[in-house]
Amino acid sequence: MRTFNRKYLKQKRKDLRNNPTQAEAFLWGHLKGSKLEGRKFSRQASIKSFIVDFYCPEEKLVVELDGDLHFDEEVKKYDEDRTKKINKEGIKVIRFENQEVLLNLDSVLSEIKHHFKTI
Repeated sequence: MRTFNRKYLKQKRKDLRNNPTQAEAFLWGHLKGSKLEGRKFSRQASIKSFIVDFYCPEEKLVVELDGDLHFDEEVKKYDEDRTKKINKEGIKVIRFENQEVLLNLDSVLSEIKHHFKTI
């Protein structure tokens, strides 16, 4: 079975790409076209049965953006479980709050670069 971009998730990925949050659209403007240290990112890619906000295959790095929904205890538990399952694929997951992206982009980009194997 495919691990990445499973066909049954194609329409959901497309819907998410066509309706990004403000923070996702803002960060994507700084990641697309290999703008960050020449690394290629995909947005709304799927890994196993999960759709992630941004994925850099070269670095095996997922960047997730969290809105208010993610502060709910049940959602936090789901996110932790999801992260563990993605980590088992050899992929690192880092998370940022939407507000952090919108108000402190330089710090977010610096933190993402910090997780690159080589700069």
